[in-house]
Amino acid sequence: MAEETNGAAPQQQPQVKMNVLSQYIRDMSFENILARKPASGNVQPDMKVQVALDAKKREAANQYEVLLKLTITSNNKESGDALFLMELEYVGLFNIEGVPDDQIHPFLLIECPRMLFPFARRIVSDVTRDGGFPPLNLETIDFVQLYRAEIQRRAAAQAAPADTLTN
Repeated sequence: MAEETNGAAPQQQPQVKMNVLSQYIRDMSFENILARKPASGNVQPDMKVQVALDAKKREAANQYEVLLKLTITSNNKESGDALFLMELEYVGLFNIEGVPDDQIHPFLLIECPRMLFPFARRIVSDVTRDGGFPPLNLETIDFVQLYRAEIQRRAAAQAAPADTLTN
C-alpha cells in the first residue's frame, strides 16, 4: 500500500544523466627550456601547477563545453632557472539532463572536470616523459575546494570596490 502525505503524490527527484560526447586537446604546448641552456650543478625541480576551469552552454539542447586548463612550470630550486613550461587546454563536450538550473554551474565546474582529469593527467605524464623529463604524475585535484575558492574570490572581488567607496 502506497503511503500518502496530505493527499499529494510523493515528488520524484529527476534522474541525472551525464554523457561525455567528446573530449579533445584544444591547445597544448611544451617548452623544454633546459635543452636550450643546460643547467649546471644539481637540478632539483620545483613544480607549480595552475588550474583554470571554464564552461559554456552549446547551441544544442542540454549540451555543454567544459574546459580544463593546466599550466605547469618547473624551475630549479637552487638557481630559480626555468626547466620547462607546459600548457594544456583539454575540453569535454557533455550532454547533461536532470540537473536543476540552480545547480548546473557547480555541476559543470566540479563533476565534469572530475571526469576529464584522468585523461589530462595521462597527457601531462606522457608529454613530460617524451620531452626529456621524468613523467609528471599530477596529484588528484579537489574540484569542490577549487570551486569554493573561486566563489569566495569572486565574492571578495565584488565586495572590494564597495569597501573602497565607503572609506
